[in-house]
Amino acid sequence: MSAKPALPTHNQRNHLVATALALALLLAWDSSSLDMTLARSMGGPDGFALRDHWLLARVLHDDARLASKLLAMALCLGVWWPVGPLRVLDLSQRLQLAVTTLAAAFAVSALKAVSNSSCPWDLHDFGGVARYASHWSTLPDGGSGHCFPAGHASTGFAFIGGYFAFRQPAPRMARWWLAGSLGAGFLFGSVQLLRGAHFMSHVLWTGLLCWAVALTIDSMACRWHLAKD
Repeated sequence: MSAKPALPTHNQRNHLVATALALALLLAWDSSSLDMTLARSMGGPDGFALRDHWLLARVLHDDARLASKLLAMALCLGVWWPVGPLRVLDLSQRLQLAVTTLAAAFAVSALKAVSNSSCPWDLHDFGGVARYASHWSTLPDGGSGHCFPAGHASTGFAFIGGYFAFRQPAPRMARWWLAGSLGAGFLFGSVQLLRGAHFMSHVLWTGLLCWAVALTIDSMACRWHLAKD
């Protein structure tokens, strides 16, 4: 299979522009009060009514998280034993897909580990003890913290890297993979919004972070292919 094109390509420039635009829109959301406005539409002083709903808490959280881990494991095994759509990828592309998925999930988890931001259900406004503060604050908000960005949303967004892996050998599959990853990320993120586990900004930052990780790894892979040839 032919090597990937040299950088920068037209598509890569488009990806950088789209990333910059998404970042600008997300910063605008961050500077607004829409996080709390949206959260208050789903919960109140007595908490969030859907927090323990079986469909959200069990099926779309616990079961979905397990399914995501199994899929990530399958992608790792697929590096050496490709099945289904993975067969159209060469070894380096399958490795890129597996590495990107794991790296995106790790990046979200690492940021959560150092975050002082608490979940909406921990806030005083929703029956908790924490005070509302920006998720970029370095000071504790009085709650349990470690809630930013949205970990559960990454069970969908972490697979965004498939778009880059499939982009050359199977462009149609790449578009479907991207749509599926984004759709799953926003679905699982919305589940946590309804339960009071995250703000919308947490979900959006998770999506952008996973995309940035995938884009960075794809750029590194392109440069590696170029250097090798």
